[in-house]
Amino acid sequence: MTDILSQPPAGDSAPAATGRLDAPGADARPVDGPALDGARTLKRSIGVVGGTLLTLSCVTPASTLFVVVPDLFADLGTATALTIAIGSVLCIAVAFCYSELGTLIPSAGGEYAMVSTLTGRLAGWLVFVLSLLVVMIVPPVIAMGTADYLAPVVHVPAPAAGAAVMLLATLAGLLDLRANAWITGIFLVLEVIAAGVVAVLGFAHAERGGSALVHGTVAGHGGVPGPVTGLLVVSGLAIALFVTQGFSTAVYLSEELEEPRRNVARTVLATLAISTAVILVPVIAITLGAPSLQALTSGDISTMVIAWSNSAVGTFVSLCVALAIINAGIVMVIQNSRVLFASARDKAWPQPVNDALSRLGRFGSPWVATLLVGLPGAALCFVDLDTLYGVTGVSVTGMYLLVAVAALAARRGAHKKTAAWRMPLWPAVPLLLIVVLVYILTQQETQYLLWTGGTMAAATLYWACYLRPRQETHWLVTLPEDTRTEAT
Repeated sequence: MTDILSQPPAGDSAPAATGRLDAPGADARPVDGPALDGARTLKRSIGVVGGTLLTLSCVTPASTLFVVVPDLFADLGTATALTIAIGSVLCIAVAFCYSELGTLIPSAGGEYAMVSTLTGRLAGWLVFVLSLLVVMIVPPVIAMGTADYLAPVVHVPAPAAGAAVMLLATLAGLLDLRANAWITGIFLVLEVIAAGVVAVLGFAHAERGGSALVHGTVAGHGGVPGPVTGLLVVSGLAIALFVTQGFSTAVYLSEELEEPRRNVARTVLATLAISTAVILVPVIAITLGAPSLQALTSGDISTMVIAWSNSAVGTFVSLCVALAIINAGIVMVIQNSRVLFASARDKAWPQPVNDALSRLGRFGSPWVATLLVGLPGAALCFVDLDTLYGVTGVSVTGMYLLVAVAALAARRGAHKKTAAWRMPLWPAVPLLLIVVLVYILTQQETQYLLWTGGTMAAATLYWACYLRPRQETHWLVTLPEDTRTEAT
C-alpha cells in the first residue's frame, strides 16, 4: 500500500500542493507558515468511470424509482413522466453550477469550500453546518427503507434493518476508495437491471398511447379521472427537482478524482444524464403499462410487476431495490466522512478534534470521520426522524441556494483566469436556479424553517465567538492543487 498522503506519480517531480483561503475571492496559494501544519490531502485514485459509479450509487436511481416516484404517481398520475422530465431540465442548471465550481475548487469540502472561496468564510461555514445536518440525518432515514424491500424474503423491523445497513456502510467506508467503486459498481448494475426489467415489462403490457404522457390524467376524489393542471405540475417540481440530485457527490470526490479540472464536470454531467435515463424510461413504461389509472396512482409498482410477470420476478426486483439502498448508504458514508475530514483539515474545531478527524487509515480513508458518520447514523435509526427529515429538506434547499449565489461570483477578479470548466449561459443559469430554489423554500413548513434558522443562528454564534477571533489559525479552507492537470 502506498503512503496514505497524496503522492505524485512516478515521473512527476512536483508534489501536490495545498492552498489556503484568507479572504473572499482570494486565490489559493501555497502555505508557508504553521497555520496548516500537517495538512493532508486525499489520494487521487479514481477516474471518470469510478467516480461516475460512486456518484450514480448516491443517486440510487432504482430506489428513487421505487420510493420517490410512487408519491408523484399518486399526485400527478400520467403527468408524472412529464414533471420528472421538466425537473431534470432544471437539474441541468444545478449540474452546471456544481461542474464549474467543482473544477474551480476541487476539494473534499464540497459546497463549503466552494462557497467560502467565492462568497466569504462565514457563508462557507453556514453551508458546512447545513451539510452537516444532511450528513447526520439522511443516511439513516434512507437506510430504514430497506425493511420494506426485504419483506419478500425476511421481515425485519425498520430500525434494525436501518442500523444494520449503516454499520455495513461504515465498514465499507473504511476501505480504499477504489475498492468501494467496484463494490458499489456491482450493486449499481443490479439496480439498473431491475429498472430495465420494469421498463421492458411496462412497454410489453402497454394499455394506453404516448399522448397520455402529455395530456395528464389523475384519479380524483372517489377514483373519478380528472385532468392534471399546469399548477399541479409546477407544485410537483419541488419533488421532481431532487429526483436526480445525487450527482453533487462528484464534487465531494473531486479531491480523489484524477485530473479534477477535467473529470469533475464529466462525472457530474454523465451522472445526471445516466440517472435521468434510468429513472425516466421506466416511469414512461409504468405509465403506459399500468392496468388502470387507479393502479398507477396507487404507486404500488411491485404489485404491477407481479401482475405483468410472476411473484419470482417481483421478489427479484424488490431485492435489487434493497441492494440499491445499501449501495446508497455506502456512498453517503464515504461522501459525508470526506466533509468531516475536510472541516478538520481546515481547522474548524478545537485542535484535539481536528487531529482526530483528519487521521487517515491504512487504506487512505479518514477512518475517525467515517466512524463518526456511520455509528451515530445507526443509532438514529431508532429515533423518530420526522422533524429532522423536514429540517433536512430545508437544509438541502438552502445549501443549493448558496451554491447558486457562489456561481454568480465564480468569474470575478482572479477567478476569471483560473483554469476551470465554464458553464454555458452564465449568469442566466444560476439566476434561474436561485428563483426556483427560493420558491421551493417558500413551500416548506414554518416549523422546519424555524428549526433550521435556529441552527444557523447557533452556527453564527460559534463563528463569532470562536472561529472569527482565531481567523489566522482556524477555518483556513484548504484547496488541493493538481499540478499535473490542464483544463480542457
